[in-house]
Amino acid sequence: MNAVLYESPIGPLTLVGTDTHLVALQFPGRLATPPQGDPVALAPAVGQLDEYFAGERRTFELDVHLKGTEFQQRIWAALREIPYGETTSYGALARGLAEETGESFDPRGVGGAVGSTPVPIIVPCHRVIGADGSLTGYGGGLPRKRALLAFESTGGNTAALDKDWGKQLTLA
Repeated sequence: MNAVLYESPIGPLTLVGTDTHLVALQFPGRLATPPQGDPVALAPAVGQLDEYFAGERRTFELDVHLKGTEFQQRIWAALREIPYGETTSYGALARGLAEETGESFDPRGVGGAVGSTPVPIIVPCHRVIGADGSLTGYGGGLPRKRALLAFESTGGNTAALDKDWGKQLTLA
């Protein structure tokens, strides 16, 4: 396994992958894997994150290996369809999947799958909010979610990722 620390505008992120696939993006304090292996293997992920945080990339084109149940896989695929700069709710996501498949999806179950996304940001789980428009849980903390949504809603204006966002960490 390869792991590298990526210094992002929203704090350090640990990227974990094989020689061919990204398997995890970890926020600080979330059992981050120490840097190891061949960092060159993660160069495509680093490059695309650089482009994203520069406001130059709106979708990721990385080989990812998302280990999870069939249900989780469906949810993660649906997350990748949420357009840059837009949000949806857990309920709307559940209804959309139900319409698409003819199956029933509980918004709470959808929320659990969203919360277990192994590569947040790349699989844009931050774009899912509460039905009332409120920000709900995020593995990286609500200040990071708020910063990512502000960044995307401005079309990638890096000023939305102002260094002061981190001060919100103690307030959330």
